[in-house]
Amino acid sequence: MTDPSPNDVALELERLRGVVEVGFARIDGSLALLVQRSDQTDKQLADHENRLDELERARWPLPSLAALLAIAGLLVSIWQATTGH
Repeated sequence: MTDPSPNDVALELERLRGVVEVGFARIDGSLALLVQRSDQTDKQLADHENRLDELERARWPLPSLAALLAIAGLLVSIWQATTGH
């Protein structure tokens, strides 16, 4: 086997350097895309949580209204039973 010349070694190292730079550029691009998607997911999650909170706040009087209507119905029934109608 022959020893490679310094020019051959330099050319091979330059080729490897180019391959490594291209690989790092691809990895950087992929990581940037993942970060962007993660940010979008965080925004969507925050939006969904806000919408759910609004729905829960809008719904709270329903059980209270149902209880009041039940009591009103009971009072009307008792009143009708006592008045004989």
